[in-house]
Amino acid sequence: MKRFLFPRWVNPFLGVLGLAIVGGGVYAAAMGGLVTDPQTLNVGYQPTQPVPFSHAIHAGQLKMDCRYCHNTVFDAAHAAVPPTATCVNCHSPAAENGQTALGAVHTDKASLAPIHESWKTGRSVAWKRIHNLPEFVYFNHAAHVNSGVSCVSCHGRIDQMEVVYQHEQLSMAWCITCHRNPNEHLRPVEFVTKLDWKAEDHDWGEFADQAEFAKAHREEHNINPQVHCAVCHR
Repeated sequence: MKRFLFPRWVNPFLGVLGLAIVGGGVYAAAMGGLVTDPQTLNVGYQPTQPVPFSHAIHAGQLKMDCRYCHNTVFDAAHAAVPPTATCVNCHSPAAENGQTALGAVHTDKASLAPIHESWKTGRSVAWKRIHNLPEFVYFNHAAHVNSGVSCVSCHGRIDQMEVVYQHEQLSMAWCITCHRNPNEHLRPVEFVTKLDWKAEDHDWGEFADQAEFAKAHREEHNINPQVHCAVCHR
């Protein structure tokens, strides 16, 4: 009986296969351990938007409430990107010399060109998403803000940002930490969008402090944040 002999090309192939396995292991470790490490989850991500919209001016200097533009946060799972019609309420294409319809702010007409073009064509402005969770993660804005969690807890002081950037890690560990100890993030719902609100300056009335309010608030509204996997991974 003749012995079976592997072809000669098998020897170099085994070397290449070994390198591929080692390389794949290094790649998997990098993707699983480095790229998904909480410190590398896009903190500071600050894309250039098609229109240089300043939150520091609108939410900061002009004190515009977040809900004027993001009008679905108390009712829907997603925070709506404002339609062009919202921008045109003030920055009308018919206004002369770049002045707003209210006659209050002078704006460079060139910077508003994408807004006015969108208004004429009906095509949405291509805003770039900044806070972008993985598709397998479910997050409900309405559930959080209606429970008294402020915009600041996740987005930082938006009213001080000339260009908005990702302020927090938005990692699973970061979310679970808040879900396990939410009290410090809770405030009266009417102050959720007041970005400069401070617990130490607030008159807590019948409560001694913010911690006592949070405890009573959770009991009254049955707020019992879950850390079960199925809450976010549906």
